[in-house]
Amino acid sequence: MYVLRKGVSWRDVPAELVGCSGVTAWRRLRDWTEAGVRPRPHEVLLAELRKEGLLEMDDAAIDGSHVRALKDISGG
Repeated sequence: MYVLRKGVSWRDVPAELVGCSGVTAWRRLRDWTEAGVRPRPHEVLLAELRKEGLLEMDDAAIDGSHVRALKDISGG
């Protein structure tokens, strides 16, 4: 969340804030995503925010800049 909110690169994340270097945090996030572990905590967080009335979808934004675009090799 720090990277998204502040707009900084992973290497600029303060270690004292997250408990490890930004690069290590990025690597863990990548590993958890590849292992399929990350979606569950995300779902739990969203459910808790909804329950507490803290999830305001009017302020939500979708950003696909982190998704790699695949090259169309079909020729179409």
